[in-house]
Amino acid sequence: MDELDSALVRMLQEDGRRTNRDMAQALGIAPSTCLERIRSLRQRGILTGFHAEADLAAIGRGLQAVIAVRVRPPTRAVIEAFQAFLERMPEVISIFVLTGNDDFLVHVAVRDTDHLHAVVLDKLTKRPELADVRTSVVYGHMRRKVIGPT
Repeated sequence: MDELDSALVRMLQEDGRRTNRDMAQALGIAPSTCLERIRSLRQRGILTGFHAEADLAAIGRGLQAVIAVRVRPPTRAVIEAFQAFLERMPEVISIFVLTGNDDFLVHVAVRDTDHLHAVVLDKLTKRPELADVRTSVVYGHMRRKVIGPT
């Protein structure tokens, strides 16, 4: 990845709807060059997709929490089955599979504390492989939108 590729990735992370012509003009290159570079970034797997970001509170999911989960036995089959279960839960925003004391950190967004309570008690704790669960309410969340290469 050269400086031009890095600039295109940064620009698209800042605004995925930015036009090819606008990016080409900002970088001082031909629109055809810009388009070919973006195609190459996608083909090489550097750009993996484009998405719209929604305000969670505006869509009725104003409460976020991180749930630390430990499963037993910690086998590949149990971990993969539990992860598949989490992926099907509409409340789950992201899943981190870990080493250490916890096997998963699960980021959820729900309506309110009653909804969070129901997720933990009615969904998670009913799983036979669940050994431990700890829930932390998120007061604030920041996600870096632009991530450059190292």
